[in-house]
Amino acid sequence: MAKGQTDAMFTKYMFNQLSYNPAYAGSKEYLSMNVIHRTQWLGVKGAPHSQTFTVHTPMKGFDRLGFGLSIINQNVGSSQALTANLSYAYRIRLGESPYAGTIAVGMQGGMTNWRANLTDLDVYNTTDEAFSEQFPSFWLPNFGFGIYYYSQYYFVGISSPNLLEYDLRDKDVTTDRNARTFRHYYLTAGGAIPIKGDDLVFKPMIMVRSAALFSKFKNEENEYNSYGTPTEFNIDLSFFMMKTLWVGAAYRSSIEHFTGTSSFDSVDVWAAYYLKKGLRVGVAYDYTLTEIQRPSKASFEVMLGYEFNTSTSKTYSPRYF
Repeated sequence: MAKGQTDAMFTKYMFNQLSYNPAYAGSKEYLSMNVIHRTQWLGVKGAPHSQTFTVHTPMKGFDRLGFGLSIINQNVGSSQALTANLSYAYRIRLGESPYAGTIAVGMQGGMTNWRANLTDLDVYNTTDEAFSEQFPSFWLPNFGFGIYYYSQYYFVGISSPNLLEYDLRDKDVTTDRNARTFRHYYLTAGGAIPIKGDDLVFKPMIMVRSAALFSKFKNEENEYNSYGTPTEFNIDLSFFMMKTLWVGAAYRSSIEHFTGTSSFDSVDVWAAYYLKKGLRVGVAYDYTLTEIQRPSKASFEVMLGYEFNTSTSKTYSPRYF
């Protein structure tokens, strides 16, 4: 039996915040798009491959409203999950000072298509009813919420993008062991500290992610009382230089590591480069610290983004968050 988090993971999560917090919609103050592809555990058959696309914008003439669309595709082994969500955020400016900031409350609704091709598996017990349906497919509606507070120099957000949980088995299957989706919670925070004006800015950031907290499956049979889903944290330190080049390093692990019930995950490096007219490209490399480094030492990501800030004619000076 395998256990783990079900939401897709990205090292460059700071560039696709809409995918896990709908309150982020419209926070750029103009139309913003981003695409990320991640290949995890390079060289391992059946390892996760994930893609995310996000686009969001404030509503013209209604500055307090933000709207967005996020699409996430994840392939893990013989299964695939494709999710699309529409996001809405209501934003309240708390003052004119750049330190005053804006608070936004967001909601999203969407649909996930989860499907699998069980003919790809080598099944030991061919009479196991859990594998009686070779091509299971489920349409799973869902909704989520988020709160996002941000200013020019710092931010904090809390969210749960998918509040509903699902049991991924056919109604005619009675086996206790099966695939399930679990509710995830996200806490993010960060700041931008100018070291040399806008030419050199230091940006620390942290994400904490927990799965199965307050799960509706918590009180079921004893074997599901522990889900093998440690509370993950990602600490990221980056520098933004000359309004053009962004480089960073990160460390990913879990809170349970300090109690001896979990392990390290990875150390990561990444970079993003801003071209003229708002175009952005980026890459990330993760070096694995767990036992899986024997078959695979690395994961990687590539990113492409565009900021539709029509008031800028030269090299774009981006928002920090």
